[in-house]
Amino acid sequence: MTVQAQLHCLCLFTLYLTTGYGQDGRFSGPLKPMTFSIFEGQEPSQIIFQFKANPPAVTFELTGETDGIFHIQQDGLLYHNRALDRETRAVHKLQVSALDAHKAIVEGPVPITIIVKDINDNQPTFLQPKYEGSVRQNSRPGKPFMYVNATDLDDPATPNGQLFYQIVIQLPQVNDVMYFQINNKTGAISLTPQGSWELDPVKNPSYTLMVSVKDMGGQNENSFSDSTSVDITVKENIWKAPAPVEIVENSTDPHPIKITQYVFYVDAKDELGKPLALPLQIHVKVKDINDNPPTCPSTVTVFEVQENEKIGNKIGILTAHDMDEMNTINSILEYRIVDQTPKSPREGLFLVDRLSGAFQLAKQSLKKQDTPQYHLTVEVSDKDFKTLCHVQINVIDINDQIPIFEKSDYGNLTLAEDAVVGSTILTIQATDADEPFTGSSKILYHITQGDSEGRLGIDTDPQTNAGYVVIKKPLDFETAAIHHIVFQAENPEPLVDGVKYNASSFATFNLFVTDVNEAPQFSQQVFQAKVSEDVAIGTKVGNVTAKDPEGLDISYSLRGDTRGWLKIDPVTGEIFSIAPLDREAESLYRVQVVATEVGGSSLSSTAGFHLALSDVNDNAPRLVKEYTGLFFCHPLGEPRSLIFEATDDDQQSFRGPHFTFSLGSNSLQNDWEVSKINGTHARLSTKHTGFEKRVYNIPILINDGGRPPLEGTVSLPVTVCTCVEERCFQPAAHQSGMPTVGMAVGILLSTFLVIGIILAVVFIKMKKNKGRDNVENAQAPEVKPLRN
Repeated sequence: MTVQAQLHCLCLFTLYLTTGYGQDGRFSGPLKPMTFSIFEGQEPSQIIFQFKANPPAVTFELTGETDGIFHIQQDGLLYHNRALDRETRAVHKLQVSALDAHKAIVEGPVPITIIVKDINDNQPTFLQPKYEGSVRQNSRPGKPFMYVNATDLDDPATPNGQLFYQIVIQLPQVNDVMYFQINNKTGAISLTPQGSWELDPVKNPSYTLMVSVKDMGGQNENSFSDSTSVDITVKENIWKAPAPVEIVENSTDPHPIKITQYVFYVDAKDELGKPLALPLQIHVKVKDINDNPPTCPSTVTVFEVQENEKIGNKIGILTAHDMDEMNTINSILEYRIVDQTPKSPREGLFLVDRLSGAFQLAKQSLKKQDTPQYHLTVEVSDKDFKTLCHVQINVIDINDQIPIFEKSDYGNLTLAEDAVVGSTILTIQATDADEPFTGSSKILYHITQGDSEGRLGIDTDPQTNAGYVVIKKPLDFETAAIHHIVFQAENPEPLVDGVKYNASSFATFNLFVTDVNEAPQFSQQVFQAKVSEDVAIGTKVGNVTAKDPEGLDISYSLRGDTRGWLKIDPVTGEIFSIAPLDREAESLYRVQVVATEVGGSSLSSTAGFHLALSDVNDNAPRLVKEYTGLFFCHPLGEPRSLIFEATDDDQQSFRGPHFTFSLGSNSLQNDWEVSKINGTHARLSTKHTGFEKRVYNIPILINDGGRPPLEGTVSLPVTVCTCVEERCFQPAAHQSGMPTVGMAVGILLSTFLVIGIILAVVFIKMKKNKGRDNVENAQAPEVKPLRN
């Protein structure tokens, strides 16, 4: 493939993201002096500008500091085929000339300046791996006594080359007090006020500082860094009085002896084992030596990094351990990468901070398709030992590939409008080059055009990403006979910046729907209406509407009108009452309406019609039950009363009925009275005690207070009678064919007499039989001989 063909394959978004536009912001223009600014490290084959020249110029020529990187095509397209490096050359001076067919210059040469803009692609480096210095105790705080210096190849005029120094560790640490400080910009090291006051060569004759330097002014978490060690000797202040010196005469012990941390006691005893003095307490400290190598946190430490991770971004931290004493030189660890596998696309893809063990991406972004996994061997060392730790870095796929249909046109398909809902009518297929079985490669299909009513749906096979086009709603020839469908394939995960769906993610399909004779369709499945139950016969109570998809006339009829209350106009669908309605019989009257084609195949469909009846006050109050057996015992010792309850068949309000009660006859007012207890109950009371023994039928007038109000008269039968054991006793009158009381008593006495005679005869008979048995038993030995 030629260079020109390669360039024509560049994506448009790459063209617009390059910084190679002219000063006027245009992508092409005439041949004239121009200056372009391009970031170093960009991908190769980046277009810079399109020069145009007037005849007789037919081609262009590029000269100057091209370094084999910059080229120009015959049509004037200026580009670079390798990534630029500002540290190699910050400015490229080029010349462009327009040539005729004989290679003679007809225009130019004109100067073209390429300014390479810096990115942070270089790690700061200390000039020495180790620094040594000295400071005298009680020196003035803030006055530098030594410097550390680092360099960075990035542009010092940008944050990429601005360095930031800091002290990471001070060894030994005394009460967590820092004795030393560093100027963040110059690297000058001096004493803090505490250090000036407390440094003592007798206590600690030397200190070690671990100093780090970061670029980006230390303000970016993705800054590159380096570290070094600084050994500082504390010298005695010669301007002071000497301490007292004590020497034990005739002593042969080595001096001095330091014993701390271990505590033991020494006893002095006589030959009998009795203490001669108090025990001596002795403290012994074991001074640490570097006798433990660093250990790795695990057999393999695993980090993950995304494909589009930027250079300098943190990947993870490897934290090794050392069993020697903390915060001493014996336990300070340093990290260094000694091997990278594989080494493609290049070595040195990763950096590790020498002191913290933090890993960073160093050279370029990674591609999982190129290398999905890297293995690093990291040397972890203290002052005397080295240990190799293993780090595995997995490259995580990002969604930088779009789904692509295997074909852009799925042709035509003809279906009848009564095709079964749920049936699959087409299989479509797209592929995605991202990592399989992830959100980046999973494909979801959508219909973007041609199905505004959602009659079709697409289900995706999770294993193959095949899309099955399914009928979700019934097709309708009358609504849309032709569907020009446009499918789109996309991922559930968002695409990375700069990548967009294009025509490859779309496909087309034509669906032709054929007509089928269909039954009429009601505008709704249930029609509802509400009227008062007292509407006049012949009143319109509702109407229904249906439409035949083929435009045929429709005839309406009713089904299920069990009470014969309604009729329907067969042409208009209007429904009328033909008999009195009664809410108390049925408050919600349900019937079915049938719509039938007139002509054709006489297809029909049904819908429900629900008629709700609102109540009117058309039922007078009545007693809640039939009251029987009401009585007062005669004679009445005091006025008596009884309670009764009323009801109403009409619909009651949420507060319930509010009946009023009164006597139905004025002539009874001297003997009886009615008093209301609540809306449904009342009390009937006597007003005196002089009542005769008989049945009194008391008429009660009950008013419901409705609109209009209705009254009902009920009768309460109350008996005044003689009571036996709190029960009303009524003597029965003589009736023809029935015995009187005297006759009943005579019959009863005669019955008892007959029963007594029978019992006496039976008793006498039993006595005689028993005497005969006794005589026979006494004579038996004489009558019957004895047997041997």
